[in-house]
Amino acid sequence: MERNNAIDFIKFFAIFSVVVIHVFPRDSQIGLFILDNFSRFAVPFFFTASGYLFGQKMIHKRDSFDYFKRYIIKILKLYLCWLFFYMMYDVLILYKDAADVQKEFAQYIKHFSFLDLIYYGTGTSGYQLWFLTALIWSVIILFGFFKLKKAWLLLPISLIFNLLGLFGQSYSVFYDLPLSTRDALFIGLFYTTLGFFFADDKFFKKSGAITAKTNLSLIFIFFTIQVVEGYLLEKILSGSHGEYFISTIFLTAFLFLFALNNKTLGKDLFITKVGGRALGIYIVHVVFIDIFDLIISALRMDHISDNLFLKLFETLLIITMSYISYDLLQYFKRRLSELVKIS
Repeated sequence: MERNNAIDFIKFFAIFSVVVIHVFPRDSQIGLFILDNFSRFAVPFFFTASGYLFGQKMIHKRDSFDYFKRYIIKILKLYLCWLFFYMMYDVLILYKDAADVQKEFAQYIKHFSFLDLIYYGTGTSGYQLWFLTALIWSVIILFGFFKLKKAWLLLPISLIFNLLGLFGQSYSVFYDLPLSTRDALFIGLFYTTLGFFFADDKFFKKSGAITAKTNLSLIFIFFTIQVVEGYLLEKILSGSHGEYFISTIFLTAFLFLFALNNKTLGKDLFITKVGGRALGIYIVHVVFIDIFDLIISALRMDHISDNLFLKLFETLLIITMSYISYDLLQYFKRRLSELVKIS
């Protein structure tokens, strides 16, 4: 199957946006607030790309269950390994800072809930791991509908849940939904299903008639609307800070459509290669942010933490370190696998 370079190319900007969201303080300046809202396409795009690649395999493979099983095991192993990593990291920090180690360790273990671990992917400093659990559950639901030949029904159902989820996020000013909506049901399922449908030739041909110029214009328009939507809801109406919006749906769809219509975009560029490692960077980057903040704190330089140029430097440094470290991990993993085979 030919690799779509444009997806990896856009993934670079998506992972850059994720790190920006986690590094920059969003409310200290209006420019930073706009940057935060501008970046909100990132995780929906990752879900859409995952659904698209999963859909390509499902639609064109005879033994779809075998691929589904391997896919779920792969993501589950990734989640469990990094859950363990972040738990160990939390324990190390706890031993470093705690006045009463035994008491605080017991409290740390006690605060974990079964639902947090298996569904929400929360509970550790690796808060970004929620993406993996949301992807696992989204793919499980999607596969069930696919096997029942009802995948077409899942798109409107998941869209309804996505829109409902807004009331637990940016639209809580109108009605505050008393649920956490950063999960599979309210975010992951719709965008994963959307990507799955883009893998269907019939669906893609119907939506692929838009010219590149029109597509780019629509992307620009919905980027602008997303920023305005976030500003109106939070700054004007005093709502909660949102992680996604109605405009995010259209922005993500047109971004992905553009990638499918321009498959060679970014070919042979280094940033496209980095985008191909976006998932690894996404998983690793949080620990590097934490280490950077610990160093700044140890040097008693917290007063410069809102400096724009320092934050830009930190963002680039975090991406670079995450890319190198994850690449090294993959290298050692391959070497270990080769040694095991030889022995």
